[in-house]
Amino acid sequence: MSLTTIIAVASGGAIGATLRLFINGFTNKHLAHALPLGTLAVNLIGSLLIGMLFAYFHFNTTLSPHIKTFLVTGILGALTTYSTFAIESFFLLEAGHYGHAFANMALNLFGTILFAGIGYFFIMQISK
Repeated sequence: MSLTTIIAVASGGAIGATLRLFINGFTNKHLAHALPLGTLAVNLIGSLLIGMLFAYFHFNTTLSPHIKTFLVTGILGALTTYSTFAIESFFLLEAGHYGHAFANMALNLFGTILFAGIGYFFIMQISK
């Protein structure tokens, strides 16, 4: 692994983590709910963006691998929060909030797949 790759991931990660902090905080402040909607928001946004990026990469084969790494592994890797999603779901289950836990799991799982597909097909359509 090259130093350029490490710098790409680290700098992208700083941006993604900061975006995660702001999006999560904003969502939880303005949409207070029993479900962890801030985590859901970053997972949906991140999934939409990764779908769009992979569709873009399909058409732009000359893009530097370091830029791809910066965007996907760096920014989106730090932005999306599946590890947080997992522990939040566990805590909901542990607290006996089974309905909220399963709603949270279903929304994160199916919503992110749906948004990734929407992002992918959106870029595929406008790039034709």
